[in-house]
Amino acid sequence: MSERMPLFAGVGLFVVALLSMSLFTVDQRQHALVFQLGEVKDQLSEPGLHFKIPLIQNVRYFDKRILTLDTSEPERFITSEKKNVLVDLFVKWRIVDPKLYYISVGGDEMRARTRLEQTVNAGLREEFGKRTVHDVVSGERDKVMDEMRIKADLDARKIGVQIVDVRLKRVDLPAEVSESVYRRMEAERKRVANELRSEGAAEAEKIKADADKQREVIIAEAYREAQGVKGEGDAKASSIYAQAFGQSPEFYAFYRSLEAYRSSFKSRSDVLVVEPNSEFFKYLKGAGGRSAAPAADPARGKNVK
Repeated sequence: MSERMPLFAGVGLFVVALLSMSLFTVDQRQHALVFQLGEVKDQLSEPGLHFKIPLIQNVRYFDKRILTLDTSEPERFITSEKKNVLVDLFVKWRIVDPKLYYISVGGDEMRARTRLEQTVNAGLREEFGKRTVHDVVSGERDKVMDEMRIKADLDARKIGVQIVDVRLKRVDLPAEVSESVYRRMEAERKRVANELRSEGAAEAEKIKADADKQREVIIAEAYREAQGVKGEGDAKASSIYAQAFGQSPEFYAFYRSLEAYRSSFKSRSDVLVVEPNSEFFKYLKGAGGRSAAPAADPARGKNVK
């Protein structure tokens, strides 16, 4: 029995080694290709434990995760205006068909990156050549990225790769172009500002003219109403005067004469040259119409002859 122990141990080790060579695992982050004598026999994308024929079959793994292709230096592209722009971009991609990926690029990630970089570069040159600087910088930047992703994905599918996203990180002008573009932008902004100022000045003049017109209308209406009120007052005053004159003509004549005296002798330097027996001095004469002695005007302090 003891002589058979080494034999059993050897058989056990052989079985363990055979099993270890027959079993392999696929990680959830990987694709697996099973090769048999150099030919692709099967492809596995589901994680778990799998079997293979030892010594005849071998397994090769490929990354299932999203990978990043980032340009080391900005690329120079020409717009429809024949102006150069520097573009810094990155591409997100992943392997979706490991068998086709292996057949197309031999499973070499560097070869796949080179192919994708050439595809994206050619597509961007075409898209930039159809657009102006303004379009690629801001106006249609999102549209460029969407169209580029679709075109690049169609070509990438030929090598078993999916393009998840294409992003333009930065679009700059070369130093020799930036200064002239900035000057043109400044001139455009000044033109717009001057146009807005002129429109504002015209609108201000329009508002001012309308306000002046309304002012004149308001003043004219107020003057008309004031004249109407004044006319009504004068009419009422004349009516009152007429009634008073009708009740006592002598008193009314006396009152009017006093008003005339007051208006004629407003200051001490006033001089009035009239006939002594003029009707103007009717109420300054004595009884019977004779001239009275010179009397002092109680209101003005002036002698009247």
